[in-house]
Amino acid sequence: MSSYKKFAKVYDELIYEDIDYCKISHKIMEVSKKYRLKNDFYLDLACGTGNVALEVSKNFKNIFLVDLSNDMLIEAESKFRENKIKAKIVCQDMTEFQLNRKFDLITSVLDSTNYLTEDGDLYNYLTKVYEHLNDDGIFIFDINSYYKLSEILGNNIYTYNSEDLFYVWENIFEDGIVEMNLTFFVKEGDMYTRFEEIHEERAYKEEEIEEALHKIGFEVLEKNDGYSNKFVLEDTERIVYIVRKK
Repeated sequence: MSSYKKFAKVYDELIYEDIDYCKISHKIMEVSKKYRLKNDFYLDLACGTGNVALEVSKNFKNIFLVDLSNDMLIEAESKFRENKIKAKIVCQDMTEFQLNRKFDLITSVLDSTNYLTEDGDLYNYLTKVYEHLNDDGIFIFDINSYYKLSEILGNNIYTYNSEDLFYVWENIFEDGIVEMNLTFFVKEGDMYTRFEEIHEERAYKEEEIEEALHKIGFEVLEKNDGYSNKFVLEDTERIVYIVRKK
């Protein structure tokens, strides 16, 4: 197996420690009802292993999942099959995706946007989302804040230990990019398998995000501290944007 395939296998254990999927899904559906969205077509971009999409999709007739990792999509497909929910699953880059379909709701959660590290990626991604939304369609996405990436994750080391998994997470923050070097030890029988992952996230400032949104034609409806109704503060770690195609 490639290292990323191994990462897909342990992803849920890592994320479940810190992420409340029910809270995220509830907030998304609360927004859908608030702005009276149709429930015909839903798209989750950079869906990962499909945890958020699995909950939200129960409220929509047609579900599409997009991710660049086949291994993540394999995990997502298994969950949807087990729950007897049909979904169109597509392996594409979220800066270039083309589905020949427009959606009532598009989501991209858990700092997927921060993984757009190259100049021009953010604009291309938001433009593609805009093109795939129905008029008055809603896009919900979040980012790890500049504060979180530079002050909390940046230049720090973290460890995690459970019965079947141990990892060391070492970060380097430089020129607006945090490089995350992860070393995993996964228990397989009486032995541990070691593999490594390197991930990068770009620290976007709010004005950079909002300038791109307005230039493309989005209306910012809400900007919240996480999946709550609280205002964004200087020490907010996750910023959630709710925007509408004008």
